[in-house]
Amino acid sequence: MNVRTRFAPSPTGLLHIGGVRTALFCWLYARKHGGVFILRIEDTDRERSTPEAVQVILDGMEWLGLRADEGPFYQTRRYPRYREVIQQWLAEGKAYRCYCTKEELEQMRNDQLASKEKPRYDGRCRHRREPRAGVTPVARFKNPVEGAVVVEDAVHGKVVFQNAELDDLIIERSDGNPTYNFCVVVDDYDMRITHVIRGDDHLNNTPRQMNMLRAMGVEPPVYAHLPMILGPDGTKLSKRHGAVSVLHYREEGYLPEALLNYLARLGWSHGDQEIFTLEEMTALFDIADVNKSASAINPDKLAWISQQHLMKLPPSRIASELRWQLERLGLDPSQGPALEPIVEAQRERSKTLREMAAASVFFFREPESYEEKAARKNLTPESKPLLLQARATLAALADWSPASIHALVETLASSAQVGLGKVAQPIRVAVCGGPVSPPIDQTLAILGREAVLRRLDRALAAIS
Repeated sequence: MNVRTRFAPSPTGLLHIGGVRTALFCWLYARKHGGVFILRIEDTDRERSTPEAVQVILDGMEWLGLRADEGPFYQTRRYPRYREVIQQWLAEGKAYRCYCTKEELEQMRNDQLASKEKPRYDGRCRHRREPRAGVTPVARFKNPVEGAVVVEDAVHGKVVFQNAELDDLIIERSDGNPTYNFCVVVDDYDMRITHVIRGDDHLNNTPRQMNMLRAMGVEPPVYAHLPMILGPDGTKLSKRHGAVSVLHYREEGYLPEALLNYLARLGWSHGDQEIFTLEEMTALFDIADVNKSASAINPDKLAWISQQHLMKLPPSRIASELRWQLERLGLDPSQGPALEPIVEAQRERSKTLREMAAASVFFFREPESYEEKAARKNLTPESKPLLLQARATLAALADWSPASIHALVETLASSAQVGLGKVAQPIRVAVCGGPVSPPIDQTLAILGREAVLRRLDRALAAIS
């Protein structure tokens, strides 16, 4: 079997982490089996679908690296195909025109509730042959009335739905537009989808979709319904928990590799392993290993995984995302030191790229002022002679490297019979503006001789 999966978001809201995890599992399954991953935009809800939401989906998938082999396909561009199938089903008796008014449907529902019955369309127009004056009809799928639909779900196991409990689904509204559940079926048929991996909020749609696929003459694909992602407090995911655009995580400084690793572990595991590359996840992923239970997000766990990836990935890979963060701070990374050494120097002390960028501003922008407490302690008349000596020896240093700078600072401290910090910290405050930076030898090596000397001169001039 040539595996074909699809990720089919609706652009009626933002692409959040629940949707991203679904996309990831679809992508992993297709890659694991040498198959095809398809992106489909289900934009039939014209009132709520927006171009901005579509763009967030496309931008988010691109940033994550979950590139589709086919698509994106847009349902609104496939309306002629949907109408073709509707007309065919009407002609074959697999669908029928329903002329019930809203008032009649509401009365039907109220009567059923009063009788403590499950509200459902009772099929009164199933055998109607004549149109009804003054009523624009809908089209309904003629669902089987006997037997059962058995969903052999790859996550939940066997789930059985009685056809008698399923009403005749509307497949075309009175305005001529096809409905979501019908469009999904035609798309899955035309795109030859073999595995439908989606959230378990779609499980109740599955029996009707399976019946419609059989009406098209094919056996349904394999279904796998993923459990929900909950907030840290165990309640439904909301904006305060993290139901925000996936691109928000980029703004917060998470690498896509870290976010995908974290989401994969929300409901899937491979032994006790926590940190995965995308290649490892592809090799190890199996939909049968997905947990049936809902998973709660844990911001601390995400931050930890983020730091692990910052430590493990090549500096060149991290540098590309750090550049984006620095630009958001109004900096031009091309007008400063190389980014790879900064990554090397900062990654042990950063959980996110946003933290790394904020801590690295001084590499690209000379401090306009000094942190008051640090300056009061380190930029003093007492420290000035050592700073002057440091400035002179740094200016004459032949090999501008971390090792040579470290040896120079040690020699200065030894000559002055003071601890290393008594030399390093005044230099750090002078060149960085504050008391925190990577080790002084790395910091000065990255800044470069010219910038270091210029900043030392400025600090020396400020000491009264």
